[in-house]
This record gives sequence, structure tokens and C-alpha cells, in this order.
Amino acid sequence: MARHHALAAAAALALAAWGPCARAQPAADGATVAAARPREAAAIVAVRLLPGERLRLDGRLDHAAWQRAPLHDQFVEQVPINGGVPRQRTAAQVLYDDQALYVGIRAFDAQPQALRAPLVRHDGVNRTQDFVVVYIDAVGSRQSAQFFRVNAAGSTADGMHTSADDSEDFAPDFDFDAASHRDEQGYTAVLRIPFASLRFASAQAPAWRILVGRRTPGQQTALDTSAWVPRDTPSFIATMQPLAGVVLPDHAQFLSLRPSLTWRRETDQPAGLPATRRTAVDLTLDLKWRPLPELVVDGTLNPDFSQVALDVPQLSRNTRYALQLAEKRPFFFESSDLLRSPTDALYTRSFTAPRSGLRATWRGAQGLAGSSFVIDDRGGGAVLLPGAFGTGVAEQPASQALAARALLDRGALQWGALAVDRRYAGDRGDNQVIGPDLGWQISDAWRVRAQWLASRSTAQPLAAADGSTQLQKGAASSGQRGFFKFNYQTPTLEFEGSLDDASAGFRHDSGFVNQVDIRHAYSRVGRGWQGLGPFNEFWLNLDADRVVQRGSGLVVSRDWWPGVWLTSDHNLEWSWSWHGDAAQRTAASAPLLHERYWRSNLTLTPARWAPLMTAKLQVGRLADVLANRVRPGLTGSLNLQTRPLPWLELEPNLLLARLDDEAGRPVYRESAAQLLAVAHLDARQSLRAIVQRTRYTRLAEPGIAEARDAGWVGSLTYALRRSAGTVFYVGASRQQQGLGAVSRGNEVFVKLQVDVDEARGLFSGPGVGGR
Repeated sequence: MARHHALAAAAALALAAWGPCARAQPAADGATVAAARPREAAAIVAVRLLPGERLRLDGRLDHAAWQRAPLHDQFVEQVPINGGVPRQRTAAQVLYDDQALYVGIRAFDAQPQALRAPLVRHDGVNRTQDFVVVYIDAVGSRQSAQFFRVNAAGSTADGMHTSADDSEDFAPDFDFDAASHRDEQGYTAVLRIPFASLRFASAQAPAWRILVGRRTPGQQTALDTSAWVPRDTPSFIATMQPLAGVVLPDHAQFLSLRPSLTWRRETDQPAGLPATRRTAVDLTLDLKWRPLPELVVDGTLNPDFSQVALDVPQLSRNTRYALQLAEKRPFFFESSDLLRSPTDALYTRSFTAPRSGLRATWRGAQGLAGSSFVIDDRGGGAVLLPGAFGTGVAEQPASQALAARALLDRGALQWGALAVDRRYAGDRGDNQVIGPDLGWQISDAWRVRAQWLASRSTAQPLAAADGSTQLQKGAASSGQRGFFKFNYQTPTLEFEGSLDDASAGFRHDSGFVNQVDIRHAYSRVGRGWQGLGPFNEFWLNLDADRVVQRGSGLVVSRDWWPGVWLTSDHNLEWSWSWHGDAAQRTAASAPLLHERYWRSNLTLTPARWAPLMTAKLQVGRLADVLANRVRPGLTGSLNLQTRPLPWLELEPNLLLARLDDEAGRPVYRESAAQLLAVAHLDARQSLRAIVQRTRYTRLAEPGIAEARDAGWVGSLTYALRRSAGTVFYVGASRQQQGLGAVSRGNEVFVKLQVDVDEARGLFSGPGVGGR
């Protein structure tokens, strides 16, 4: 099934490109490598600031308090040599007061003039820049960690690292401050991480964990960490070291209020109709309250997402299955790791336009954690109606939903449970899903994950007179889904397999389920070598994938493919696979379409002014799902991050697909192009422009009508970001859709969001204030 493999490959490539835990390489230049797994790394000890001491956050380490803090400089190289001796020295220290942790890092560099330190937008700090990162696990279980990055220019990024799938999510934003200072020895950085931003189980005797990392780009990108992370550990955060000496204040409570005011003027002109104009002033309130150390309450009223960037375009005209979109809305980010499960059982983008929401998140000292939320949604999006051979959609009515997720951590064993109840307005029925899940780290090499879900739906699809599909209350239908996955991993051998079984009646309107009535089996085996010729790492892989319809046993899709995956210098990461016997079926009555193609993915740093390029290409005989035949064709994408000027980011993104008839005439063409430009006026101010264009052409054939469509959308936004809580935006957007009969829309908005507590401290004097 082509769409499944494309998503899997994209996810794996994105993780390798941005995360810190890309496959490590062994010694190729004689550097010393640790011979055996070490004991737990020594603790980093935090020292309390004296009464009256205040740190000025300028990135320097010249305050007298830093002279009292113990220095941790026993860093270990992870990339390119796992367990090797770092090429540059790094040292870390930790201070704290009643409000926050202060992590100071000295990054020595033999060539400080060559530091790669561009200004980038928030969450744009990646491995093509010199940066430092701090991981904090304030629960101490090493199942998840908050991370905070700052590069040598002072640009920042943050997010959550989850051990269950060893992935980093940059979507969550936490209140923290950071600054860097360059000097003749390299650079220094100081990160101020408020206790109010950390999630801990108890204020007494915290068993916290910390890991400090440093990225050094160049011909060979390096990653050094304050504790060794052997390549065969269960996750990148499995060996985090203790953070000792922190004594929390008696009052761990806090209350954050963030009102925002948005003025908006919109003009809409549907094709063939007169334009309508609307001017509105909206007041929004976001609340975050911690009444107990273990409990965080989030609330949102009339949330506004004017500042959210456009979704990256996707090609969807030659696929039968719905595609996922990334979540970008702050309400859903609190402890986002708790919402993860072995399947995409909570897909928050299914809540299209919330009027209000209330959420409670608990992290207990005995390994018990959970999160639940209530959403009042205006609707207006699409409800997925999955089947074995494609995904249908129904118009989404307004709804109210209650979702709850619980986790019990018992070291190597994690138990979970999920329950969701969604009720549609106007007595249009409901959808409920419930079930347990399991994660078991059997050993360092073996891991098992499983989930079982049951659904019940009375919101049934009904064809309307206008040709649309709408939900109406009807007889209840039910279904089940079971998922099982295992992984085996050593430094030179990897093996994984999974089985996904979803009955025909299973539906999860609040999760992402685009295919049911199927049994889906997948397996992969890989054999790797380190230091093989010019390659840091070289892997041979063999994958197999098979989907059958449950009732009939018909093959929906099947594929097996050998492949190569390798890494080298200049951030090179390349994979190639040959699909010589792939097949898929577009309907139960249709024959199998036998495909034959090759696929390649490439990541590379072409030049200093173009720090990262990602390209994907698939060429061969591909399925034309509308014509129900196989044709010569290709699909491809190219993303290039460029820095033509130190203060300017330009990121073009191009996607294209084409299918030809046997005479070489293009019968299907689809393209999407996006250009993102960000001008950094300084570290806090930026001007962001996005232009996005889509085109689609389908030539007439027997049984297929000619179709043409095109559209474009552009936006320009000025942003002044004082912190995650105090921001100011001014923006405008314009869009157009269609050929001939064209629909148009324009919007202008001004938005101000203020953190009330932060505003009170603006005039508290020099230094760093906080809750």
C-alpha cells in the first residue's frame, strides 16, 4: 500500500533529520570508544542561589554564583562515534532559586569564527547549527522528557521526547528563557527553565533526571552528551543521569492567565456569488493552573489560531486514503506524551474549531499519570468513514467530546487505557471508543507494544440530496481493533513486526483511522555495519507488507522490498528500495494492480548557505486508482532550507506527481509548491511570508471526465515574541481556488496575547523575574 510506505518513510526520515538519536557510527579515525556499557553516569549537582542573588540572562557565565556550581565536563560522543571521545570540550552547571532552574553551558570551540549561528524562528534550531540542548525528566521514570534548545545566536526550540517511540515533538511550547554569548573560546549559553514549566510528581525529594547535549555541525556533524547513550538502549533518554541538590519551594502551585484580543476583517467571495464582508473583535482566554504538584489544569475559551502557520501541502488526488495533518494548537500540547498510544488513537485535529475546552493532567509519584479533556467543537470539518479500499468522509456537525487517557508505569512495563465519548449536536448520534494498551521492555533488545479498542457508533452516514454525506442518528454499529508490534534491536541487527486487525464496524471519529475491515501485517529485518568504507553506517534491509480484507480474504495490497540505508559526512543520509512485486486493489470487484518501481530518499547539507536538503523520488509503473490501471509515472518532493543572508530564511518546498498513458501522454498531473520566507529583524521579531500554490489536471478518458483545478494562498505575518505567553501579531492573507469560476477570500488580523503574571513583572527591575 503505497501511502502507508510513504508515510512510514517520511516519518523515519524526519526523525533522523531532526532528532538527536540518529543511528550512531563507530570509530573511523582512531578515537577511543568505550568497551562496555558504563554504570549510571554521575549526577549533575544543582546549587541554590544565595538570598538576593539574581542572574542577568545574557548568556554569560561570569556571575559569582557559577563559581560555586560543580562543573560536569565528562561528555561522551554519540555521533559520529557512539561512546567516543568528544572532539570539542563541553561543560555544564546548574543553579536554581525558588522559581527556576538555570543551566549554564560552556561550549569550547577551536575555531569560534566558524560557528554556525544563524537567527532562526522558534523551533527552527536543528542539527545544521551549533546548539546546546537540555533534557529534563522531572518525574524520573525516563519515559518522557521535556527538552530545551538554544543555538549560538540565541534562537530557541523546545518540545517533548517520548521513549515509547523514541521521537521528538516540537509542537509543545514551554515558558523558558535562554541566551547565548560568543567569545574567543567558543560560546556560552544560559537557560532559565521555570519550575512552573516542568511537570513533576511531588515537591518533596524530587528524583529528577537530566541530559545535556551539544550539536556541532561541519563536514561531519557531531553530537556529544553528558551521559553515554549506547546505541542498543531502548531510547535516547534511557540513560539520563540524576539531577541532585534541587529543593523545591513549599508552594509548587501557580496560575497563568493569558488573555488575547484579536481584530479581524474577512472578505469571502464564492464562485458566482457576491462578496460578503465581516469584521469581528474576539476575546480569548487561556488558563493554566497547578493547584497541586501532580495536577495541571488547562482551560481555553474561544481560542483563536490566526498565528498558526499554513499546513504543508500534500498530494491527495491519486490516493484513496485520508492523510494526516500535524497538530499546531497550544491547548493540546500539555504533556503531549500522555496522548500517545501504540496507534493514532487520539487525533486532535479531528476537533476542527473548538469553542472551549477544559483539561486536567495528573502525574503521580507512584508511576500513575493521566490526562482528560472536554471539548465543545463548532465542527465544520470532515468525519472519516474508513473502509478496506478507501476512506470516505461525512460533513462534521458541531459536537461535544470527553476523552481520557491513563498510564501506569512499572519500569519495564507500562499499562494504558483510553476512553472517548463524542456526541454530535442536533441529535445526530454519537461515537464511543474504549480500550487498554500495553508497552513492555522485555530487555534492552526486545520491546512489545499492543492495543485493543472497541467502538460503538449511532452517528451513521446518510447521503443528502445535494450529493454530500451527512451524519444522522441511526441504529448502533460496533467494531473492534487490535494492534500488536514487537521490536528487536542490537547495534548490528534490527527486526520488527506488527499486526493490525480492524473489523468492518470499527470507527473512531476522534482518532486517525483511515482503513478498517482489514488485517495488516508488516515485518522488517535489517543488518548493519559501522565504519564501512566512506560510510559512517551501512544497512541492508528487507521489508514485507500485506493487507487483506477480513471477511473475504481478498488481498487489498501487498509488497516486499529490499533496500539500503546509509549515512556519511555532510549530513548525508540516503535510502533506496526496489519494489518489484507490489500490488494493490482499488475495490473488492477490481483486479489487483501490479506495480513495479523504485524509491529513494536523500538528506544532505549541500553548502553552508543551504544547510539542509531533503529529496524523495518514486519512479516506475504506478497505480492510477481512478482509471484502475497501472501506468508509467513518478512522484517526488524537494525541500531546501537556505540562508542567502544571515537574517533571512528561505525554504522552498515542491511536490509533484505524474502518470502517463502508454503513448507517453500525461493523463494525470498534480503539483504543490510552497515558499516560506522568514526575515529576522532581531532575536524576538520576525516577518514571515508563505506562498502556496496547487495545480491538478486530469485528461478525459472512457469513463473519466476531464478535470482541472488550481489554487493559491499567501500570508504575511509580523510577530513580536517576548515569550511563549506574550506575543503580538499583525497579519494578512489572500487565497483563490478554481479555474474559470474562482472563489476568493481575504483576511487581515491583529492579535495581542499577554501573560498576566509576566506583565506584572515587566517593571520589576533588572535581572530575571518569574513566578
